[in-house]
Amino acid sequence: MDFYSAYAQGFARIAAVTVPVHLADPVANAAVVLEQARGCHDDSVAVAVFPELCLTGYSVDDLFLQDTLLATVEEALAEIVAASADLMTMLVVGAPVVHGNRVFNAAVVIHRGAVLGVAPKSYLPNYREFYERRWFAPGDDRELEWVSVAGQDVRFGPDLIFRCLDVPGLDLHVEVCEDMWVPVPPSAEAALAGATVLANLSGSPITIARAEDRKLLARSASSRCSAAYVYAAAGQGESTTDLSWDGQTMVYECGSLLGESERFPDGPRRTVVDVDLDLVRQERMRQVTFDDNRRTHHERVNRFRTVEWELEPPTGDIGLLRKVDRYPFVPDDPERLALDCYEAYNIQVSGLEQRLTAIGTPKAVIGVSGGLDSTHALIVACKAMDRLGRPRSDVLAFTMPGFATGETTKSYATRLSQALGVTFEELDIRPAAEQMLKDLGHPYGRGEKVYDVTFENVQAGLRYDYLFRLANQRGGIVVGTGDLSELALGWCTYGVGDQMSHYTVNAGVPKTLVQHLIRWVISHGEFDEAVGQLLGEILELEITPELIPVEEGKKPQATQDTVGPYNLQDFTLALVVRHGFRPRKIAFLAWHAWKDVEAGEWPPGFPDGARVAYSLEEVRTWLQVFVKRFFANQFKRSALPNGPKVSPSGTMSPRGDWRMPSDAKGTAWLAEIDRDVPVS
Repeated sequence: MDFYSAYAQGFARIAAVTVPVHLADPVANAAVVLEQARGCHDDSVAVAVFPELCLTGYSVDDLFLQDTLLATVEEALAEIVAASADLMTMLVVGAPVVHGNRVFNAAVVIHRGAVLGVAPKSYLPNYREFYERRWFAPGDDRELEWVSVAGQDVRFGPDLIFRCLDVPGLDLHVEVCEDMWVPVPPSAEAALAGATVLANLSGSPITIARAEDRKLLARSASSRCSAAYVYAAAGQGESTTDLSWDGQTMVYECGSLLGESERFPDGPRRTVVDVDLDLVRQERMRQVTFDDNRRTHHERVNRFRTVEWELEPPTGDIGLLRKVDRYPFVPDDPERLALDCYEAYNIQVSGLEQRLTAIGTPKAVIGVSGGLDSTHALIVACKAMDRLGRPRSDVLAFTMPGFATGETTKSYATRLSQALGVTFEELDIRPAAEQMLKDLGHPYGRGEKVYDVTFENVQAGLRYDYLFRLANQRGGIVVGTGDLSELALGWCTYGVGDQMSHYTVNAGVPKTLVQHLIRWVISHGEFDEAVGQLLGEILELEITPELIPVEEGKKPQATQDTVGPYNLQDFTLALVVRHGFRPRKIAFLAWHAWKDVEAGEWPPGFPDGARVAYSLEEVRTWLQVFVKRFFANQFKRSALPNGPKVSPSGTMSPRGDWRMPSDAKGTAWLAEIDRDVPVS
C-alpha cells in the first residue's frame, strides 16, 4: 500500500480552470487550453474542467452558425485530442458541436488521445440577456445517442457518467451552466446514478450578487447530492458589448468549499484541490434516504450510460491539496467558531433546563474539581438556573479532595463556586477512601505506596457515590461532567463513577472544544468580570485526574500521558464516528494536519505556547492507543445516561448516534495500522 500517495488514500485531484478567450479563434483558444492542460498534468490532476464554449467564446452570438467557425472548432478539437495522448489529465472542454440538423452547446470529454463522450447542455436560457435558443438545440432529450467529433464516433447525451477504473469512486458527470439553475438539474439525477464528481462548464456573465447565487447553487448541489461540484466560468476576453464576465472557479465537496480562484483575473487561473472520494461514498452510505431517492427516480436514473476510462495515477507523495483541520470539532474561522460555541453552549443549557423542568425542578448536584470539564458543566448549570428564574443557590457544588488533589485546582473550584453564587461545600473523601482500601486489603491500607487502578477508582467511585447520596438527601439530580473524548477513550470510572450521572451535559462536547466554549463564555460576558477572570486562569491548567500523589522528582500524573494527546485523539474520533475512515487514511490525514506547526491555520485565540507538531511515529502510536481503548471501553458507552448531542460529528450515546457491540474487537483496525502505516 502506497501510504504517502493521495490517490491511494482515496483522493482525486480536480481542477476548475478559467482561461482568457480569443473570440471566434478556436485555434488560439486550443493553444491556451493545452497550456493549462499541461500544467494540470504536471500537477498530477485527474480531471480539469474548462469554461462553457471556451474554444470559441460564449459571446460570439450569430457566429455560432457560421461554417467557418464550426469547421475550425473541429480542427481545434482534433489538435487537443492529439496532444492529450501524452497527458494524464482528463480534459472537459466547452465547444459548439454539430449533431444532425442542429448545433449544441456541449462539453467534450477528452483523455489520452480519445474523445470519451460529449455532454450537451440540457436547458437553454432564453430570457433577459440570454438568447441561446437562437443558435443551439436543447440536449435534454438526447439520450442514448452517438455523435462524430474530431473524427471519432462517441456517445452523446446528458446521460453519461465517466467511471475511472483505477481510481475507485471517481465517477464524473458533466452539465453546462444553466443546467444547475433549474429545479431538477441533470447532475442530481446523475448523482443518484452514481456520479461523485459533478462538473459545470459555465459562460455565465456577471452582475451584482450573481457570484453569490452561483456559490449557493454549487454548495447546495454538493450538499444535497453528497458529491463534489466543480464550477468553471468564462472570464477575460469575452465581449463586453453589453455584458461583463468574472472567470469564477470553485470546487465544493459535500457542502464545504475546497477552493476558489480570484474573480476578474488577468490571465488563466486554476483552482486545484484534492476531492475525498471516500468521504463522498461514506456520506451516501450513511444517509440512507439518498438511495431511497434513487429508487423513487429509478426510471430516469437507470437510463444513464457508463463510459469507462483509466487514469494511471501517479504514485508516491504528491502532497495533499486541501485544507485538513487540526481540530475537526473547532472551526478556524472566528465567526464560524463563535456561532458553533453559541450553539453548543445553548444546546447544553437548554438540555439541562428541559430536564430540570421535566422532573419537578430538582436542584443540580455537581462535583467540581477546578478542571475544565467540571468548570464548564458548572457554568452550564448556573446559566440553566438563570434561564429558569431560579437562584444559583439551587446549584449544589461539592469539591471532594482526594489523596492527590492539588491546592491550585481546589482553590479554583472554591473561588469559582463562590464567585458564581452557588451553594458550595467541601467534602474530604480521604478518610472513607482509606477505610475502603483497608477493607479491601489493598497494600496502601498497610502503608505501602501502591497506586494502581484500584487506588484510583476507589477515589473516583467514592466521589460519585457521595454525589448520588447527596442528591437523594437534598432533592437534586447529579449533573455529569465527563466529555465526549473521555467517553470515546473510556477515561471514566464505570458504574458509580464519572461514567454515570442523572444527566450529563458535556457528553456531546469533545475535549478540544471545551476550552473554546469557555473562551466564548468569557468574551461574550455570560458572567461577570470576576468569574471571567477565574475562567481564564483555569484554561491554563494541565489536564490531570489528580488521583496519584506526586512523588519527589517525578512528573505529576497527566491524563494525556496515558490516553494520548487529545489533539490527535479528537482528530481520530471525528473521522471514525462521522466518516468511518480506515486507520491508514486517518494516519495520513493526521500526519498532513500535524507535521508542521507553522503550516495551516490554528483556531482563533489558540495560545502560541500550546501549538505543537506530531511525527508520523507519534501519530501511529497514539492511533493504536485510540483503537485499543475505543473497542475495549464500549461497555461504558452502552450504559450512558442521557445527555444532548452537540456536534454533527457525533456522540457516544447508543440512543443518539453510536451503536456498537460491547464485545467487538479492534483486531482488523490494529492489523491495518501494523501493515499500512509506516513508522516514519
